[in-house]
Amino acid sequence: MPERDVAASEQLAEGEIELLRRALLEWGGPARCSDQLAVGMGFAGAQDLIDQCRRLRGALGEDLQLAPVDWARILLAVEIVFVSDLAGSGYEWSTTTGRGDESTIRMLRSIQRKLARTVRPYYGKTPRDDEK
Repeated sequence: MPERDVAASEQLAEGEIELLRRALLEWGGPARCSDQLAVGMGFAGAQDLIDQCRRLRGALGEDLQLAPVDWARILLAVEIVFVSDLAGSGYEWSTTTGRGDESTIRMLRSIQRKLARTVRPYYGKTPRDDEK
């Protein structure tokens, strides 16, 4: 599959999209991100992470096409917010989202497999607009 902008409905199930949207919301709530971590995830800083998560949640909800770099940012931000107790929701995930850890990890693994081709250019790299 060539690298191109793609809508969520082209590659993910409705429940998977809802998981991503809910996870991105955590960055505006209980998750605590440093500027350094946000930059490592491909954002300009912690405030940009929050702002971009709002934009990305909206784009997922409206089924807009997103660039591969945005898909890489979404996936990395969701992985960290779900697992990390230091920066993300971590241990409190099930309390703050109402989603169990077991069902979340199964769905996240499915999302990772489905997005693999889309995010491949960013494996081992910081998802930035100006680099691949």
